[in-house]
Parts: sequence; structure tokens; C-alpha cells
Amino acid sequence: MSDRAARWLIGAISLAVVVLVAYLLLGHRRESGVVPAVAALPLLNACLNASSAALLTTGYLFIRRKSVSAHRACMVAALVVSSLFLVSYVTYHSLAGSRPFGGQGWVRLALTTLYRALSGNFVRHVRIARWTLPLWLYVSVTGVLVYWMLYHL
Repeated sequence: MSDRAARWLIGAISLAVVVLVAYLLLGHRRESGVVPAVAALPLLNACLNASSAALLTTGYLFIRRKSVSAHRACMVAALVVSSLFLVSYVTYHSLAGSRPFGGQGWVRLALTTLYRALSGNFVRHVRIARWTLPLWLYVSVTGVLVYWMLYHL
């Protein structure tokens, strides 16, 4: 696949995800009451975020040690776990709405980074991964913190 075709595919997937999320969160009425299985999704989301953070950190350590195959496995697993998080997160909020905080107080980049790695363009992969890894790790870790603040403070 050419870089141009990959950019179009990544853009199309990113747009589709944004449209789907917007529809699920804004485009239909929520049912009253929350089914117990749906009520368990915030905990699942926090666990998926924690798993993603652990996989990202482990993958980073593997690449620093030049263990490319272990790095690849961790990063692909992190993408799968993060995708499951997105599905679970959207499912929860489309069915249950949002929970306000009682206290005081980027998908396209990931796909581009993955494409560059899988296509063997490691110079460009590293260039963007220097940005996507910290952002992805930040989102994963803060997702767990937000869960903890909403449900355990």
C-alpha cells in the first residue's frame, strides 16, 4: 500500500470513528436506568486503560533494549486494548450518559504510527512515535485516575 493510500485509509477510519462516536453519544435517546452489566463498564474501562499503559511502557522498554518483536507485540496489544476501551467507553456513555465529577477541581496519530511501523518505515515511525507514545500513555493513565476520582472519592 502506498503512503498516499494509507493516509486516505487512516483518514477515513478516523472520520468514521468520530462520526460513530458522535452518533452514539448524541444521536439517540438513552434508556432510563442502567442495566447492571452496563454499570460495570467504567471499571472495565479503567482496567483496559491500565492495561494499555502497562503495555505501552513495556513496549517502550523493549524497543530501548532493541527487542523489536517484543516491542511490536506490546504495541499491537496496546492498540487492541485501546480499541476495546473505545468500544466499551462509547457503549457505556451511549447507554448510561455521563457522570459529573462531584469534587473540585489522538486515533489518527496512533494509526499513522502503526502504519509506519508495519510498512517498515522506521525513521518516520520513530519521529511520530516520540509524540504519540507520551500522548497515548497520558490518556491511558489519566483515564484510570478519572475513574478513581469519579467512583472512589
